[in-house]
Order: sequence, then C-alpha cells, then structure tokens
Amino acid sequence: MSVTASSAAPPSPGAKPEPPVEGIVEPAPTAAEAKPALMPTPTAAPTPTPVPAPAVEAPPVEAARPERETSRLRRLVVVGGTILGLFIVYQIIVYFVAYTDDAYVRSDLVAIASEVTGPILKVHVVDNQDVKKGDKLFTIDPVPFQLIVNQRQAEIDEQKALVKVSKEELSSSQAALSASTSAHTFALQEQVRFADLAKSQYAPIADLDRANNELRRTAAEMRISEFGIEKARNGIVAHEASLNLALAQMATAQWALGKTEVVATVDGAITNLTLQPGDTANANVPVIGIVDGKAWRIMANYKQAYIRSFKVGDTAWVWLDSQPFQFHRARIEGIARGFSRDVGQDKLLPYVAPTTDWIRLQRRIPVTITLVDPPPNLKLYMGADARTIIFP
Repeated sequence: MSVTASSAAPPSPGAKPEPPVEGIVEPAPTAAEAKPALMPTPTAAPTPTPVPAPAVEAPPVEAARPERETSRLRRLVVVGGTILGLFIVYQIIVYFVAYTDDAYVRSDLVAIASEVTGPILKVHVVDNQDVKKGDKLFTIDPVPFQLIVNQRQAEIDEQKALVKVSKEELSSSQAALSASTSAHTFALQEQVRFADLAKSQYAPIADLDRANNELRRTAAEMRISEFGIEKARNGIVAHEASLNLALAQMATAQWALGKTEVVATVDGAITNLTLQPGDTANANVPVIGIVDGKAWRIMANYKQAYIRSFKVGDTAWVWLDSQPFQFHRARIEGIARGFSRDVGQDKLLPYVAPTTDWIRLQRRIPVTITLVDPPPNLKLYMGADARTIIFP
C-alpha cells in the first residue's frame, strides 16, 4: 500500500505564486486525523514543495540607544530649565517683595514697684485686667507712715518754739546792750569829771575810784549784752536750720505716706499677677507688670539684603497669627543700626539668633513696624507671632 499526501492543484504556468503566510505554523495532525490518511486513496499528481519565507531580522539594539540618550538629555534640559526659571522668578519676586515670618508682637512691660516698704493691705486689681493711668493697684498699710508724719509735726512745732525763744532772747540782749551802753557812757563821763576834780584835789580819791569801778562794770555789762546778742542770733540760726530739717523730714514722711497707694503709671493690662494681701512690698522691687497699651509694635527680622531699599515711613503689611487671614496696614517706624553677634542678657544691642529649625541663616536686622489706624477692637498679645510683607 502506497501512502500519498493530498495537496492543492499545481499553479498554472505564468501565474504569480501567492506569498507564503509568515509566522503561521500549522499544527501537526492528530492520530484521528492521520488514521484515514493510511487508507488507500486515488493516485494524484505530485505537488511541488512550498518554499519557506525568509525570516524577518529584528532591528539592531544599537539603533535604539541614541533615541534613549536623546530623550534623557531632553528631560535633563527640561528639569534644569525649570529649576533655573523658578530661581529667576524667585529672585524677581524677592526683589520686589520683602517677606519674613521671623516677626513678633512687642510692647513695653512696665514693672510696677512700691517706693516704700511695708505690708500690703489690699490689692485692687486682678490678673489680665485693663487699667488706666492713675488707677489704684494695691495699698500698703499706712499706719506706720502716719505715725512718722505725726512725729515730724511735733518736731516742727518744737523747732518753731525754739526759734521764737531765740528771737526773744535776742530782743532782751539788745535791750540790755542799749541800757549798758547808756550806763557806760554816763560812767565814762563821771570818771572824767572825778578825775579832773581829783587832780585839782577838789574831790576825794575814793570818788574817783568809785567812778572807775562803775566805768569797768558798765563796760562789762556791754560785753555781756553783746555776747547775749551773738548767742541769741546763733540760736536763731541753729533752730531755724533744725526747723528746716524738720520740715524736710515732714515732706519726706508725707511723701512716704502718699506712696502707700500704688497706682498704674501707664494705660495697659495687668499680666501674671501673683500679689496677695499680706505680702510684703519691698521698696524698688517690682511686684506687678503692666503691658503698655500704647507701645504696640511689630519687630520683624529681615535679611541684610532687604534693608538697602527700606526707608522709615514706607508702607508694610502685617499678618497676625493671633488673628489670621487678615492683613493690617502698617509703616516702618525704625531700622536698627546695630545688633549683637553674641548671646547675652539685657544688652543694649539686640541679638537675633542666626539659626531657625537647625538651619543656618544669614544675619537679620530688626525692623520696627507700627500698625496704621488699627481697628478699635483689635487685641494684640506681647510675644505673639506675626508675618510682614514690604514692597520696597
């Protein structure tokens, strides 16, 4: 038995052969399909063997590399150009807009201290209370000071009496001097007369001796009266000085008595009050702090590069973190001409820390900014954060 494979009829002469189907692989016949092929079939003319199509070669890898390199270079150029553009835009913005968030609200903290020492009798205010200049803050026990005033008044009365006595002694001494002077004049005349008579032996020597004795006595009385006048005058001077001292001490005692009522020296708000009745107020030791209500300002620390275009009176805009989403018009009140580079306490030059969140920044200069026509209900808080914008 001969086994032959059936095939399609041969192509006619002159006809173009159909192109072979590329990439199609026919599956091998299964056993069921191959079994009938073993059966005898009519003899057919042999068919030509199909010519396999040539395989398509893949493009070389080297041809795709230039395209990838070009794409990578393009991305780098785009990224670098974007960064450069953003930097240029940033420089333009910061040239025309000076912004800082290193700013805070500031006022003057007035330390209130009594000028005398004594126990506190009553406290007239509470913590965080608004006060006006002249309002009573606390009262020191006035009894000891009143007693001193009474004592000084007694000393004044005493010295006035002594001055009066000295003046009366002066008048008495002056009268005695006048009398002794008159007596001395008479005694002198008598002595001259008795001396002439005794010389001519018309008077006894005893009368001349009595005249000489009277002359010496009246002269002594004159000297005593003169000493009395001098003493009275010195007494007047001394007692008047004592009187003036007593008057000065009286003024001091009255001043101290008046200082037992401690009042507010500025308009503002009481802060951190811990004073209680029964505490002892020591002279010149602060016991109450008042935040000055008329000294509010914004301290903004600006980089050195911004300062060149700032001028006093320029307009600024302030954002208060205590009242966000609101800008307040302000003006530059002053620009610091110096700052300290060393950390210290209570220095005359302000110190601005060069680091923020572990980042080293360039030196910044304090700029004082005040609000222009703030709203009447605006409440400011000393030490609160703020942000400022200035268009130089």
